[in-house]
Amino acid sequence: MRKQLCEALQRRSSNPSMVFLTGDLGFMALEGLAADLGNRFINAGVAEQNMISVAAALASLKMEVWVYSIAPFLYARPFEQIRNDITFHNLPVRLIGNGGGYGYGVMGPTHHAIEDYGILLTLPNMSVYIPAFDEDVYAIVEKAVVDAGPVYLRMGRGEPPSDYLIPPYEPWRQLVKGGGPLVVVVGPIAGSYIACLAAMPFDIRPSLWVISELPLSRNPIPDAFLKHLEKAAALCVVEEHVRQGGFGSDFVLHCAVHGIQLPRLTHLYAQAHHFSKYGSQAYLRRQSGLDIDNLLAVLGLKT
Repeated sequence: MRKQLCEALQRRSSNPSMVFLTGDLGFMALEGLAADLGNRFINAGVAEQNMISVAAALASLKMEVWVYSIAPFLYARPFEQIRNDITFHNLPVRLIGNGGGYGYGVMGPTHHAIEDYGILLTLPNMSVYIPAFDEDVYAIVEKAVVDAGPVYLRMGRGEPPSDYLIPPYEPWRQLVKGGGPLVVVVGPIAGSYIACLAAMPFDIRPSLWVISELPLSRNPIPDAFLKHLEKAAALCVVEEHVRQGGFGSDFVLHCAVHGIQLPRLTHLYAQAHHFSKYGSQAYLRRQSGLDIDNLLAVLGLKT
C-alpha cells in the first residue's frame, strides 16, 4: 500500500500547508513524495516522541499534517504524546502506521502491531481507517483530509485474488455473496479468503463482509449487513488484532446496546505477539488460527 499512499499524497503536495513527517523510514517508497514536498518532507529521525509533538504543533498552526512510521514505533513509543498533544486537543494529525497486524513477520514481536487500533481508540476523538485493498488508500486519504480530528491509518498490503474486481471503497463492503454463515473481517486479511469462499456452492457459501473504519460509534452497521445478520445461523468475526479492545468486543457491545440479536458467534483474533518460532505473516496468522482452513473449520465447512 505504500505505493498507493505515495501517489495519493503526491496528488495533494501542491497544497502549501501540507507537511509530511517520517521517523527515518519510507526509503525506496516515498522518494517521489519527498521530491514534490521539498522542505515540507521532514525526516524527524529515530525520535518518535519528538516527532509527534512537532506534528501536533504544526497542526495547531492549521497545517495539513501527516506522520509516518512502522506501526508500533508510531503508536507505542510516543503514546503519551499522541494522548496529550494530539487527542486531548482534538488536532487533525493523520498518523500512518505501516505493517499493521503481523505485517513485519520475521522481524519479531517488537514489530508486530496487533494491539494498535484497540489502544488508540481508547483515546478521545480518534478515528481509525484500515484499507482492505491497495486501491482503498486513495479514497481513505481523501476522507482523512476532511476528518476534523486525529486519524490513524493502519497500512498493510492488499491480498485479493488476481482476477477479483475490487469494489469501490465503502466503510462496509460485501466481498462474497452466499447463503451460508456470515463472516465480517477487519482489513486486508479478508482478501485472502475470497477465492476459497467464492468457489463454494451458494447455499453453504459464507457471506463475506469487510469493515475498514472504526469505531462503530462513527461508522454504524449498515442496513444491508443487519438484514444478513437477521437470517444468519452463525457469525464469525475475524481480525488481525488481539481480543481485548478489538473490533469483536466493540461489535458485540454495540449490538447489545442497540438491541441487535446475534446468532452463534465465533471470534478469530491474533493469539499472541510471539510463538515458539519466528515466521512470515502467513505463518503467524496460521498460528493464531486466522488462516482459511481454520475459518472453514470453525464454520463447520471443513471437509
